[in-house]
Amino acid sequence: MHHGPISSSDCSQRQHLTCSGPGVCNAQKKPSGSLRLRRGFTVLELLVTFGVITTLASLILPAVGSAREAARQLQCKNQLKQIGLALHSYHDSHRCLPAGWQWEASGKSAYSWSVTLLPYLEQRAIYDQVDRNRLLSHPFNLSARRTSIANFLCPSDIIDPTFMLYEENKITETMTPLIELPTTSYVGVFGTLEADDGIPAPAGDGTFLESKPVSFVHLQRGLSNTIIVGERTMAKVPSTWLGVDISGEDAACRLVGSAMTTPNCKLCDECEFSSRHPGGSHFLWADGRVRILSESLDTATYQQLARRTNQF
Repeated sequence: MHHGPISSSDCSQRQHLTCSGPGVCNAQKKPSGSLRLRRGFTVLELLVTFGVITTLASLILPAVGSAREAARQLQCKNQLKQIGLALHSYHDSHRCLPAGWQWEASGKSAYSWSVTLLPYLEQRAIYDQVDRNRLLSHPFNLSARRTSIANFLCPSDIIDPTFMLYEENKITETMTPLIELPTTSYVGVFGTLEADDGIPAPAGDGTFLESKPVSFVHLQRGLSNTIIVGERTMAKVPSTWLGVDISGEDAACRLVGSAMTTPNCKLCDECEFSSRHPGGSHFLWADGRVRILSESLDTATYQQLARRTNQF
């Protein structure tokens, strides 16, 4: 029998009576919340969760990659458009486009068409660091040889800011380092022939030729039907916006390209155009627009777009 009033402390114990018979009862405590058993995940639930996460990742990651590539393509396209605007401004001033490459007085160094565009691309400071009347290896040109210009680099390509130009010794089949040059992703269209087939180069049928400026009136098929600048990956052959030494391997093809087979052709000559964009390569047309030419484009059409005349 309980004597006296029940205190609040007694109530807080949350006791209840369990009776096994008349007059025989035992007080028991209810288990508190902290002592209750917690149920975990089963193996099946974990497997299902992992499966859902994997499925979502497989759906989301390609979409993210595609979005990034689309952004890179847009940037590449805009950079080529800026080159197009610079070429038109140069043409307005000089009544012609720059020559594909021009030699300094000794004939040992050639400077690229891209150098003359620098003032029109808001790169006057770099332009002032280039002396085209001296050898490319001259100390005055050292700063320019080490300068990488972001607007000349396709963001989709895997690129080193500079590369080493080597001299090829065909007798001993050895390569001798010549000069370090800044990289570019964009080269002028020489036409459908290889620019490095000899010195002097063969007579190109495109827009950027050796020591010979071309004007828009020479593009017989019209500005909207002629490609004048295209892309090339560093993996195909490293190219430069600055210039080359006459002894360098594939020297002229470091400055210009040739439309011989198809864009992005895997087993083609090093002078061919290429990119890491899926499906094709960007080209600048003479009217200033930029679009991708498909890697499945037939060779005859591709070559005709690269020529400045109606020749077939």
